[in-house]
Amino acid sequence: MTVDILILCTGNSARSILGEVLINQIGAPDLRAWSAGSQPAGKVNPGAIEKLEREGHPTAGLESKSWDRFSGQGAPSFDIVITVCDSAAGESCPIWNGAPVTVHWGIPDPAADGDFDAAYARLRERIEAMSALPLETMTSSELREQLSAIHASAASSP
Repeated sequence: MTVDILILCTGNSARSILGEVLINQIGAPDLRAWSAGSQPAGKVNPGAIEKLEREGHPTAGLESKSWDRFSGQGAPSFDIVITVCDSAAGESCPIWNGAPVTVHWGIPDPAADGDFDAAYARLRERIEAMSALPLETMTSSELREQLSAIHASAASSP
């Protein structure tokens, strides 16, 4: 069973892109991710591309895209939706197919502070922890609880 995940941020240019790439690499073949934004920037932040390339990740085909692409008839169904910026977490989201578990993993914006290394490391830590969970056997409430605990634990570490 593949777990389908949507990573959301307002601009879909940095944090959500990093998350999409990390989930698709760390979680393959059990996890599959897409990213989107409520107000997409229209291009991936060059700092995000540079960080991904430095870490050896492929970057071809990455794009900043609207969350509209992932809602409505014909859109993929999701098991998990993760917001990575506070503004996206507070927005009224579309109705996602699949009745996904939603969780917020707030990550400081590297497009604003220039710290792509920290954003990458924070996302990688959370995604590695998520990929270690027995996702296919967890109930929605267990999954929500564990994903929130992953964020809380990572956010409290130095």
